[in-house]
Amino acid sequence: MPAITLPDGTVRRYDGPVTGTAVAASIGPGLAKAALAMQLDGELADLGREIDRDVALRFVTRRDEAALGMIRHDAAHVLAEAVQDLHPGTQVTIGPPIENGFYYDFARNEPFTPDDFPAIEARMREIVEADAPFVREEWPRERAIAHFEARGERYKAELIRDLPTDVPISIYRQGEWLDLCRGPHMRSTGDVGGAFKLMKVAGAYWRGDHRNPMLTRIYATAWRDQKELDAHLAQLEEAERRDHRRIGREMDLFHIQEEATGQVFWHPKGWRLYSTVQDYMRRAQQRAGYQEVRTPQLVDRALWEASGHWENYREHMFIAAVEDEHEKRALALKPMNCPCHVQIFRHGLRSYRELPLRMAEFGACHRYEPSGALHGIMRVRGFVQDDAHIFCTEAQIAAETASFVAMLSEVYADLGFDGFRVKFADRPDNRVGDDAGWDRAEAALVEACALAGVEYELNPGEGAFYGPKLEFVLRDAIGRDWQCGTLQVDTVLPERLDASYIGEDSARHRPVMLHRAILGSFERFLGILIEQFAGRFPLWLAPTQLVVASIVSDAEPYALEVAAAFRDAGLAVLADVANEKINAKIRTHSLARVPVILVVGRKEAEARTVAIRRLGGAAQEVVPLDAALAALAREAMPPDLARRQVAGTA
Repeated sequence: MPAITLPDGTVRRYDGPVTGTAVAASIGPGLAKAALAMQLDGELADLGREIDRDVALRFVTRRDEAALGMIRHDAAHVLAEAVQDLHPGTQVTIGPPIENGFYYDFARNEPFTPDDFPAIEARMREIVEADAPFVREEWPRERAIAHFEARGERYKAELIRDLPTDVPISIYRQGEWLDLCRGPHMRSTGDVGGAFKLMKVAGAYWRGDHRNPMLTRIYATAWRDQKELDAHLAQLEEAERRDHRRIGREMDLFHIQEEATGQVFWHPKGWRLYSTVQDYMRRAQQRAGYQEVRTPQLVDRALWEASGHWENYREHMFIAAVEDEHEKRALALKPMNCPCHVQIFRHGLRSYRELPLRMAEFGACHRYEPSGALHGIMRVRGFVQDDAHIFCTEAQIAAETASFVAMLSEVYADLGFDGFRVKFADRPDNRVGDDAGWDRAEAALVEACALAGVEYELNPGEGAFYGPKLEFVLRDAIGRDWQCGTLQVDTVLPERLDASYIGEDSARHRPVMLHRAILGSFERFLGILIEQFAGRFPLWLAPTQLVVASIVSDAEPYALEVAAAFRDAGLAVLADVANEKINAKIRTHSLARVPVILVVGRKEAEARTVAIRRLGGAAQEVVPLDAALAALAREAMPPDLARRQVAGTA
């Protein structure tokens, strides 16, 4: 007699095994109509599954977040059926839900193209309209293999052969069509609804291995209703408008080419943006008591073996084999800075009086990323981190965390982000060190969060191999999340690399090492920043802060004088005295997203004024040159320097 506990705490008892469908019906017709699936002790399950034990049950309706994943999962089955209906002989492989949608990989002699989408979508809508129930069956392994092989589905047969022998072979039917799937599913194809859209095609190797055949992957998006779908498509359109690669070309900031795959060629304007952010970060770190260092690019394999990176990170490292007078050696381009910072800490005798010791480096790192994963400047192979490591005692972890969170909060606000979320990533499966050490590290980080007033959500199993971490997630102007900042508690690396300090008791002790970054990769963060502002940067960040544009040739000397005055004040200024109409000049520099255009003609030259025109506005304000110079110089001042100036005059 199973006892079923509902979310409100009530308990219902049944004489024998009962399905979720029957439980929903016994509660009321409204729930029976709305329930799509259920959670048994937190685990998703089909409504048709029999419940034969005491369990906590919660029904999943369309408004639940869990419904999104199921809609996308079921839509992938609908897509696969539609494809095989329209294109007999196509083999289906795998089709999982992903963020914002799903995909399915197909094996076909002729790859699909977007031209195939209208017919496939139309057939999908017919399958949804048919409202065929999803029915789960368990088959003997050999029957399942024989069935799919008889249909020419060698990929499905391979998947079944590779399943552990103790895993049941689960088949789901929807009408006459069926697929290998562990489930769960909603009630029927009708529950998918009509808020889906096929998006693009791509090539994908079977099982992600380049030695295997190339498949065609169809990506799609699916949502609970048309309103959500429309909002998502609008966000994609806005993301396309803000794409940092396109804006980078239009503003002449950077480029990437095949001869240096995954590495960035920064152009003068882009490097000014880069340098402005780096200078800002350097000042922030200096105010927070960090000492800046520089460590080598190529480091012997022995250090990476000692640190554990060779074992845990080798596939992401670039290796250089060198031969000196005595032996062959393997050197690695550093993928991160932390082992090198330990070497500086170990150089000489350290005292507890030096702790916390905050060590920062704008360290150039290299990591091997598959070519298919590269994305503009956001996913690259060569990058620079605003990396720092805090060597401290366990008792200092909480205070250092609170100080770091305050610093990070100010930086993100200055760079145009309203706030952030925090995730607590605890011990992963591939960790090093003993459980007692992990217990202490995780407990210290929890205590630190409490002191810093940080509320977090758990991100289980996603810590670094050497310690737990906090992940700081930004939300940009169009609602996308980016994980940039991090703080990681590490008791393993100091042990492995024999870092120590002399304590107050005159004995040697191991420091705790806090790995921390705010921007993370400069390249990635600048890509995010470009998209956050759509290239329309505030004046202090703009690669070209203002243009002085002459209306007539007679005003050319005055335009050059004005440009020189702003340049002497420290602004990035361009004088446009070309023989073109002023409207054409304004259009050109507006497309280049220059925030301020100063227009000067004969009248302005005679009166020593300038007409200020802001990006995106049609109005002009005529002001004296000295007033414009003072006001724009103030506006162009980085926010941290502006605060110091205000504090100094208070």
